[in-house]
Amino acid sequence: MNEHIQAIHEAVAKIGDGALTEAGIIEHIHPLFSRVLARNERMDEIYLANHSLGRPLDAVGPMVIEALDAWYEEVDGAWGMWIEQRDLYRKSIAGLINCPQWDAVVPKTSAGQGLRAAINSLPHPKPNQRHNIVSTRGEFDSIDFNLKAYHHKQRAAVSWVDADESGLYHSEDIIAAITEDTDLVVLSMVCFVTGQWLDGLREIIDHAHRCGALVLVDAYHAFGTIPIDFEELGTDFLIAGNYKYTRGGAGACFLVINPKHLSKTGGVPDGDSIFTTDTGWFAKQDTFAYRRTELPEYEAGGDAWLESTPPPLVYFQSAPGLALTSAIGVDRLREYSLSQQQFMIDLLETQGIEPRVLDRRGAFFLIEAQDGLAIVESLKAQGVNTDARPCPKTGRWQVRFCPDLLNTQAELRTAVDRIVAVLG
Repeated sequence: MNEHIQAIHEAVAKIGDGALTEAGIIEHIHPLFSRVLARNERMDEIYLANHSLGRPLDAVGPMVIEALDAWYEEVDGAWGMWIEQRDLYRKSIAGLINCPQWDAVVPKTSAGQGLRAAINSLPHPKPNQRHNIVSTRGEFDSIDFNLKAYHHKQRAAVSWVDADESGLYHSEDIIAAITEDTDLVVLSMVCFVTGQWLDGLREIIDHAHRCGALVLVDAYHAFGTIPIDFEELGTDFLIAGNYKYTRGGAGACFLVINPKHLSKTGGVPDGDSIFTTDTGWFAKQDTFAYRRTELPEYEAGGDAWLESTPPPLVYFQSAPGLALTSAIGVDRLREYSLSQQQFMIDLLETQGIEPRVLDRRGAFFLIEAQDGLAIVESLKAQGVNTDARPCPKTGRWQVRFCPDLLNTQAELRTAVDRIVAVLG
């Protein structure tokens, strides 16, 4: 095990196996983040945008430097180390989501790239027809934009499920939109605007399968903060990334394909497996044999979904955050997240501010506002770093607050005072 990853596991072991405590986190986990904590102290800033860009561990820099050192010293010989780290990346993610086949996790540089790969795996539609896709108006901008691009180019016909008057989605509305003509369903496990954790997801997936449709779940706002059991969920595709809760930075995303759709032998595609046209030479069977064939011969398993030469540094930059999440456990992180949220919510309510708190939610809560951007700017001036998004249904802005392991109760009390100074 890499020495930096080993140090993370040793630090987590010192906090024990029970519920997380602030004292244990400060003593054993905070030293792993000395650089970003020093920055907060220097700037007198309280960072509550952990639902956006997660804060990196100190080990990120040395891990990336080691990957670069291999390039300097080994030149093309570095690829052995880089590919090994790529597959460790895939194994780490598979372990966190209980995916039984680690190579079913396919690295992508964005969730949108994973969506396009899934759409481009659908069977070619009949002449003068398009793929029928069902999605919601609450998908993240990139997913929404991709779907609208396919619709505009007449590559797909997208049916949109709208939210209720409060901006929330209901499984029965999504189920009603899925028919025997539906080819693919695209929906979020946790909505990026409101943080709504969609209820009845398994029922939606089962209904879609009965109709002959495939399902893609966007788990970006669930991965690392809500337990995911990929095998139990039964979805065909899952997209997510490490930008947020697993602190892996930009470019470290992935697509997971249900192993039942993957070829065990590879070769020329057959009717029993799913292949995508988003491909490249790393997906070729016997990649480095440089053999040319008239028909595409794919690698077996999830490697058939790889593309061209991969960006190796992202596998190193994301490793410390994945190691920390795995070592602590998503269940414990979830419990601690909810306790921190509730701590802030209670303080705000005692000072006359009523947050919007959903019973089933991800890692953040909300304060609604007419002009979210102005409030975010004012909060930033007061030393609270967060963000806001407009609700696609209501148009009202949702200011998002996401405490995490690095936020102490003393810091959260100060944050609430500063929020009250802006909103009170």
